[in-house]
Amino acid sequence: MPQARYQRIHRKKAQDLRSARWFAPDDLRSFTHRSRIMQMGYAPEDWVGKPIIGILNTWSDLNPCHGHFKQRVDDVKRGVLQSGGFPVELPAITMSESFMKPTTMLYRNLLAMEAEEQIRAHPVDGVVLMGGCDKTTPGLIMGAITAGLPMIYLPAGPMLRGNYAGQQLGSGSDAWKYWDERRAGTITARQWLGVEGGIARSYGHCMTMGTASTMTAIADAMGLCVPGTSSIPAADAGHIRMAAACGRRIVEMVWEDLRPGQIVTDAAVRNATIVAMATGCSTNAVIHLLAMARRAGVDWTLDHLDALSREVPVIANIRPSGDAYLMEDFFYAGGLLGLMGRLREKLDLECLTVMGETLGDALADAPVYNDDVIRPLSNPVYHEGSLAVLRGNLCPDGAVIKPSACEQRFQRHTGPALVFDSYPEMKAAIDDENLDVTPDHVLVLRNVGPLGGPGMPEWGMLPMPKVLLQQGYRDMLRISDARMSGTSYGACVLHVAPEAHIGGPLALLRTGDMITLDIPNRTLNMDVSEAELERRRAAWQAPQPKFERGYGWMFSQHISQADQGCDFDYLTREFGKPAGEPDIY
Repeated sequence: MPQARYQRIHRKKAQDLRSARWFAPDDLRSFTHRSRIMQMGYAPEDWVGKPIIGILNTWSDLNPCHGHFKQRVDDVKRGVLQSGGFPVELPAITMSESFMKPTTMLYRNLLAMEAEEQIRAHPVDGVVLMGGCDKTTPGLIMGAITAGLPMIYLPAGPMLRGNYAGQQLGSGSDAWKYWDERRAGTITARQWLGVEGGIARSYGHCMTMGTASTMTAIADAMGLCVPGTSSIPAADAGHIRMAAACGRRIVEMVWEDLRPGQIVTDAAVRNATIVAMATGCSTNAVIHLLAMARRAGVDWTLDHLDALSREVPVIANIRPSGDAYLMEDFFYAGGLLGLMGRLREKLDLECLTVMGETLGDALADAPVYNDDVIRPLSNPVYHEGSLAVLRGNLCPDGAVIKPSACEQRFQRHTGPALVFDSYPEMKAAIDDENLDVTPDHVLVLRNVGPLGGPGMPEWGMLPMPKVLLQQGYRDMLRISDARMSGTSYGACVLHVAPEAHIGGPLALLRTGDMITLDIPNRTLNMDVSEAELERRRAAWQAPQPKFERGYGWMFSQHISQADQGCDFDYLTREFGKPAGEPDIY
């Protein structure tokens, strides 16, 4: 049944504002709060009777994706002031995919915890979340969903197209491509340096349909952004205007008391999944969607994702699933609203957005200007959705592959395993020109999952063996319990669960065992008898723990497996209710 239509009316009065608990009472504690805010040069006219808006800013000198946030936060503040609010900036941990090691995934839940506690502990009535680089989107949203105050997500936007020698370059995708060519000896060191200097030409996140573009599109489709704004390039003047619009709108959301629990519903998560599949999304969407949905109390599983993948074709012709275009082209072609307009018949149009209107309202005028960039459903890039969920005796709890970004011949494949227990071992082998490997072999890297990595690094697009590159091959079947960059491509099976580090079946695989992949039937199996697996299981020894203290130790004690979204067990709804409002005495 359709929801009752939300009415955009002011439900709150000034005395009902959450921040009034800090500033309104005539007592000693509120005297302290008022005197300390006046210490910073503010007067009562700045805050009395006004919503206080927290702006969680993930800017950092070491996050090039968010390089413009140092200025953009002022644009948000301008919008807040225009609507009669009082803006306050709250710096949050940034997570630069390029520089944070071993992986930002180790810290996604830390950002979620920080966002939740920043929102709860401070005198704010609503929040603008500034993110974009891969894990910042799910981390901020997970925390804000749990905190439950009105929130709006401001996406960083994709960078401009890369360019070298007159050729467009795509983030990540062309890095992998040209690195293989350099290892094969087909390009020079000078050409390689030219690619290095031309592949990232402005601030903003990756401009392929990698994890950053995927997750901001998911946030947008879920109703958490000003509709369609995830497509705006970071360097476009429209991005500045969008930031101010976020500031204006969050003030109204506070008065309307429009909260994430009214927006992130079962239907909204389903919409976001449909849109993700149609974009040719990153495989990382699986882990983050599961975690975000469960924070909102939506029971979303790998089976839900796979079922929708069979129904929804890829219609965004954006690399790496597409063959030519980048996010800048996608924006000019109509962007996410144009794509969602073509999916209208598959979406629940009654879902609310942060605008207090329905998704149907947002799609009332959603034209497409280039039918090759945003394809009609009758002419898709790939006949099914971006991802496929596999199961079998190698991955009883699931694994993920991106069929839309690998060669058709890998739809069904059988070959012998070549197994590596660590990245250094694998790296040494693939550079060995005498390595005994054929194009039919299956490269396997294990002990790189949530616990084994630690943090499930993006090592799953295993480099091609040099000997095969020199023979002209550019793809082969690869399997791991790691993740891979959303900008990656190839026949890579990822997120094998349970992971090898905790004794999952991947830990029992041996070099020479035959592996069979069948994407149409969604299976991945090793041809090893159950009796032999039992013998190997009895002989298996658990690896030593990665951490003995600190955050890493805490991570290791509480992280869930990939099929559960890799959230901490104590942050899920099943563990307990969210904390209430803080005591103020």
